[in-house]
Amino acid sequence: MTRVAAIDCGTNSIRLLVADADPSTGELIDLDRRMTIVRLGQGVDRTGRLAPEALERTFAACKEYAAIIKEHGAERVRFVATSASRDAENRDEFVRGVLDILGVEPEVITGDEEAEFSFTGATKELSGREDLAKPYLVVDIGGGSTEFVVGDDHVRGARSVDIGCVRMTERHLVHDGVVADPPTPAQINAIRADIEAALDLVEQTVPLREARTLVGLAGSVTTVSAIAQDLPAYDPAAIHHSRVPYLRVREITESLLTSTHAERAAIPSMHPGRVDVIGAGALVLLTIMERIGAEEVVVSEHDILDGIAWKAAEDLQ
Repeated sequence: MTRVAAIDCGTNSIRLLVADADPSTGELIDLDRRMTIVRLGQGVDRTGRLAPEALERTFAACKEYAAIIKEHGAERVRFVATSASRDAENRDEFVRGVLDILGVEPEVITGDEEAEFSFTGATKELSGREDLAKPYLVVDIGGGSTEFVVGDDHVRGARSVDIGCVRMTERHLVHDGVVADPPTPAQINAIRADIEAALDLVEQTVPLREARTLVGLAGSVTTVSAIAQDLPAYDPAAIHHSRVPYLRVREITESLLTSTHAERAAIPSMHPGRVDVIGAGALVLLTIMERIGAEEVVVSEHDILDGIAWKAAEDLQ
């Protein structure tokens, strides 16, 4: 076993996994897994820059994570930064801050690399499941972007497009700093049009309709699963490998898009940082399911973070 630490810094959240990994057996044992909403991508779509307050929130989380990594004695740390930091003019400021705090430079990866990490993390433990047919379509709905990967034992095609839940919310639902509560039909249609256009791009290079099993990752999908199960609190064990039928996803999405901020915040399993962006995230999932004719989505708590951990362990072999 190799003890590693993986950090995934996205547009909406930053997450840490400290784990013991054995690449030869495919065993990954969690020691600490946590998530902090930092909204690093706040305003990036509009300004092209990382906001000072967003950097401050992110660096505070990094300091907390550095202490946890030191406590567990991880042999290798990998820090992967995704959509927001790819887009920002001042990303050097972000890189310097992370290096000062954690002693490692963030790897600002491409969308294709992000897709590979996600696929590895989500499917490494599914290979023996006879009830889940290959090829898989792994969909990772993030804050700034969504990654699509089709593959079986190996990736057949991957694409990243800018239709994350935060980006769609800021682009279509925020006016004068206020989020629509609830969105108008015209606003919802505008989001759907963006998603449909992005799916057209994805289908140019990724055989989405060849997939036999849809695997959904990240907070928008896991929150939909928690709502579908009517969980009294967010429960990763109940959510991991749960299966949500298309009709239930549609029902939940319609409910989220017609509810107020207060009604969404009152959902027991809802993370406070997702209240304003969950409607857009659920709509991304629903539109994907409609495009490929998926009867259900298999929800995974294991995603890009686990893929980063596997890569960190392989670095030490």
